[in-house]
Amino acid sequence: MQTASVTSPRFFFNYLKMIRVVNLAIVAITQYLTAIFLVGLDRNWLDVLTDKGFFLLVSSTVMIASAGYIINDYYDVKIDFVNKPDRVVVGKALSRRWVLVGHTFLNLLGIAIGFYLSPIIGIINFFSAFGLWLYSNQLKRLPFIGNFTIAALTALTLLLVGQYFSERAYLILCYAIFAGFITLIREIIKDMEDLKGDERYGLKTLPITWGIPKTKRFIYLIAFTFAITVFIMMWKISIVLPLVLSVILFFLILAIQRSDTVKAYSRLSTVCKVIMLLGVISMIFI
Repeated sequence: MQTASVTSPRFFFNYLKMIRVVNLAIVAITQYLTAIFLVGLDRNWLDVLTDKGFFLLVSSTVMIASAGYIINDYYDVKIDFVNKPDRVVVGKALSRRWVLVGHTFLNLLGIAIGFYLSPIIGIINFFSAFGLWLYSNQLKRLPFIGNFTIAALTALTLLLVGQYFSERAYLILCYAIFAGFITLIREIIKDMEDLKGDERYGLKTLPITWGIPKTKRFIYLIAFTFAITVFIMMWKISIVLPLVLSVILFFLILAIQRSDTVKAYSRLSTVCKVIMLLGVISMIFI
């Protein structure tokens, strides 16, 4: 297949395919809901929606996340030809040169916007961009470290909201921990899904290093720690949410225990994304 011309609509469609528009929409919605419902300031939802600075913050977060997806696809092209051949864009629909141009442009713009807002946000954006590059280049090939990096960066997207509003809201921390834990579980499940291609190209993810059964037991431990942590942090605020989360995690563990195919692991990854989305929606009821 020939790569698309720069001026063709397919060129931009291929970029959209790489950056996972749905995932980016969830990131943006999460930051806006965090600002509206969790930040303890005397502002209504209209103030947040019309805050130009906050719009720039969300935009910079989305740009850096987009660049992260792009560079991940760039480094994983051989692996993706094994695991997800129908979703490969790099070198197939877009030239490697244009992929790197897009990655560099989005990172530089996201970092520049961060420094425009404040030096601290600029530094956070810089290290987030660097962390995503390092993850794609090296860390994802190591057991657990890559998974933890993505989980930490996901949590950071919520903490950035508190930084922008100069608000260290306890609820923001609670939801950041929630986002980090569920992302960690999802990343390990994705490693189980991608085991075949990862193993062929020498990655040392948890499923490859430990095997599937031991990796599943590790996920159970994470889920248990997740439930206990959320219960301890939120029981005085809302006892309902920790209980609902515990029930959801219980059924997720049962599903993980019964899953043993690539298709099943793919469904579990989607379930984790749905849990994340439900968690975001729950901000409305706090």
